[in-house]
Amino acid sequence: MRVRATSKLLAVAGDPVVHSVSPAMHNAAIEALGLDAVYVAARTTARAFPGLVYSLLEAGGALNVTAPFKQQAAALVDHPSETVRRTGACNTIWGDADAPSGDNTDVVGVQAALKALLGDQPPATARIHGTGGSARAVAVALADAYPGADVAVASRDASRAASFVEWAASAGARCRPARHGEATDVAINCTPLTDALPWPEPPRALLDLNCRPGHTPMVRAHLLQGLQASDGRVMLVEQGAASFERFFGVPGPVEVMRAAVEDALRA
Repeated sequence: MRVRATSKLLAVAGDPVVHSVSPAMHNAAIEALGLDAVYVAARTTARAFPGLVYSLLEAGGALNVTAPFKQQAAALVDHPSETVRRTGACNTIWGDADAPSGDNTDVVGVQAALKALLGDQPPATARIHGTGGSARAVAVALADAYPGADVAVASRDASRAASFVEWAASAGARCRPARHGEATDVAINCTPLTDALPWPEPPRALLDLNCRPGHTPMVRAHLLQGLQASDGRVMLVEQGAASFERFFGVPGPVEVMRAAVEDALRA
């Protein structure tokens, strides 16, 4: 894509962020619609993150936010969506630098990914691995899509799991601490871990929010056991299309974005 001097600058901010497929996905959509914009990956720090946000907005741009800045992003926006208020996490920022708007499109992305994985069979039990911003989106997505599910939260730090359960109650997402070794219908990995979940009993279905070429080792191992599993590519496309609409005011071209992601993740 040729970048003009007047191009609208968009970014995904995180640390690390070099592995992100978002630039390939968004630039394909931008090119397909003939828009004057470019989307880049921007590695930053907690200290520098606010300056990056305001600089992009002041220049007429916008951004997506990935780990570990989603909760910090929620505190920066003046016009948070109801989903941001509920999750306390934000992955999409746009608008006026003096009064930014924010949304958390991860929730709709997670719901689409779970629907693609599970079909019309609602899980009776679910387990969330992790307690960060993505885990918050997963908890809300599960509560809204599968209100009858028993949702457990697994963390290497028992105090963090307990704090997450307390937060979830305030967000209308009923959770409890996981009991080691218990079986579950679906597990959602919200951590950077990609090798294997530290759990002796494999879930019947696995959603790993990480994306890697040829799927993550965790997903591949699960599929070899004849179990259902998928990585985060469906979530990535769906949340990306929703973010694109916030950035440009037009629907994101989902099929174009999906094709770009599949091409970028081809082993």
